Amino acid sequence: MKNILTKCAAGTVLATGLLWATSCEKDFGDINTDPSIVITPDPKFLFTYSLNSLESYQGTEWIWENLEQLLRFSQHLTTDPYELSTNINSRYSAYYSNILPNLVEIRKQIDQKPNKERFQKMRAATYIVGVLHGLRVTDMNGSIPYTQAIKARDEQNYTPEYDTQKTLYDTWLAELNEAITVLSATSEDQEGFGNADIIYHSDWVKWVKAANTLKLRIALRYEGQDKAKTQQIYKEVADNAIGPIVEDTDQFAYLDPDWGPVGGDVDYRSTRFATKSIMTFLKQTRDPRLAIYFSPNDLTKNALDTLKKYNQALPAFIDPADPQIRFQGGPADWTTNPTIAQYYKNPLNAGSNKYVVMSTINKVFFAPTRNGGKGTFQDYMITSAESCFYIAELIQKGYGTGSKITGTAEDWYKKGITSSMRTMNSIAQAALSTTGLSANADAEIAAYLALPQVKLNGINNLERIYIQEYLNFMRLPTEAFTFVRRTGYPKNNSTYYPRDAFNEAIPRRYWVDEPPLGTNNANWLKAQTEQGFTPNDRTAATLNSQRLWFDKNNPAFGQGN
Repeated sequence: MKNILTKCAAGTVLATGLLWATSCEKDFGDINTDPSIVITPDPKFLFTYSLNSLESYQGTEWIWENLEQLLRFSQHLTTDPYELSTNINSRYSAYYSNILPNLVEIRKQIDQKPNKERFQKMRAATYIVGVLHGLRVTDMNGSIPYTQAIKARDEQNYTPEYDTQKTLYDTWLAELNEAITVLSATSEDQEGFGNADIIYHSDWVKWVKAANTLKLRIALRYEGQDKAKTQQIYKEVADNAIGPIVEDTDQFAYLDPDWGPVGGDVDYRSTRFATKSIMTFLKQTRDPRLAIYFSPNDLTKNALDTLKKYNQALPAFIDPADPQIRFQGGPADWTTNPTIAQYYKNPLNAGSNKYVVMSTINKVFFAPTRNGGKGTFQDYMITSAESCFYIAELIQKGYGTGSKITGTAEDWYKKGITSSMRTMNSIAQAALSTTGLSANADAEIAAYLALPQVKLNGINNLERIYIQEYLNFMRLPTEAFTFVRRTGYPKNNSTYYPRDAFNEAIPRRYWVDEPPLGTNNANWLKAQTEQGFTPNDRTAATLNSQRLWFDKNNPAFGQGN
């Protein structure tokens, strides 16, 4: 991949006219006059660059957003509370600087070819990439430029309008549908990206499956506003001859052995710990993902003997007879129970020995290159488990099945759990981290599926599907945060999986910075006003109460139906 990227970088079109409108004319003037600048880069390298750019910006996102904010808001972990830094939202700039311009350039070059009909599948795949990251951007920002976003170079439009979230969804659905049609067609003499497609190597059937799973993402985001639209989109996917990603071999995965976005910053500003809610459930069900997601504390048998020797009692919340005593979680919001929260930072003392009693996240799983580690960070951006849980959820809610998607909610629920466990185990293996499954994985998964706490019981089936969907999103923080916003689960006071108490106001969106004065201020202000946002207000209370379009009718955190 490195060789491809080196070639690619020289020919990448970066300027968009959106982020740096005041300098674009000069930039494009330089491009048009400097003979050392490549102005017709190879589409294959542009595609590689865009695919790589889905991942390459994420070091900032993992540190400033995922580990410090989003996974804490979703209660997958807990950590010291910090303000939303201005370092957040790198997804936004990555879209307009490194991803979208190159995809548009590929289409432009193909459209200018005399034999352009031979390149239509390559062209179609670019839309799927654009939608994949576009959803990540609007998920946190709402209205963003898209339909007019990349028109600076050809049309000198430096003031693109901000499309509403509904417009974005409808536009992307149309683009995905067209891509699915083109990629599914039996066409001779079609060119491909070859190995420049670092995800699927121009396997067009897999690209169709990715497009269909993205349609399911949009369908569920639509649900709070228009259930009939959710039904329509789901029906299209359920009847599509190829269908969504439902097999592990088809997952949209970034697998660069040299990539590590987190590294030593996995503990930046604060260590990340397990919450009581997730730890309790994983322990009760003896979930194989427990040891993948979290690390054991210091309470070994020898440590317990030493504590006893020095008459150091265990904290009251720890059961000395617990066979899984080495895994402990605490309050998601430390202020709700400071008696327990004090143990996040204060070990037990026994003579000169100090024993940490709380479980941290598995740092090797999240940061395999930390401290010189030789593991690989694998990023599965669209998973089979995700599709399976969506299907189980939709069937359970009464949306039905189709000619391609058949079976029961329970069938898809079990398939989702199986895929989640296998995929997380594969990520752990690549990271050289603790795994959860042994060579007897089939039996271990079957035993888990047979547990009364896991099996669908006809009473709280939807909640059980939701919780497994939630657990699967540990490595997709944006999807995790979108999940808790749209569903209101985990649910307060649930007898199955109760959400931890949380007094802090949780922002349900990010802000979009005002463009430099004299650029695109009017369109920015119009979008802020249309969405009901207070311009430039970054307070948590405002970001909590003034919601995105897809989120306006969704339950409050913990108030799921």
